[in-house]
Amino acid sequence: MIIHPDQIIQFSPMHRLQWEEAQQKYVILYPEGMVELNQSSAEILKLCDGSRNLPQIVSDLEATFATSGLTNDITNFLNVALQNGWIRQA
Repeated sequence: MIIHPDQIIQFSPMHRLQWEEAQQKYVILYPEGMVELNQSSAEILKLCDGSRNLPQIVSDLEATFATSGLTNDITNFLNVALQNGWIRQA
């Protein structure tokens, strides 16, 4: 499975993204366990709200962090997230 740039991306309803105070980081919670996220991964996943596709997520993050050239890194991470079932595409 790979990300299709034109399709909307949303976080999986079988998982929950939340701030974990004890670890001072965002985590993905699911029935079998928990995945700790670094700040970059959390920022990407927070934008997977069912209203954006890949180019929109890249554009929003590049604007937020005043940078460019993030397409490959974000695409690679979202491909991993899709394969792990953390996100899905409509």
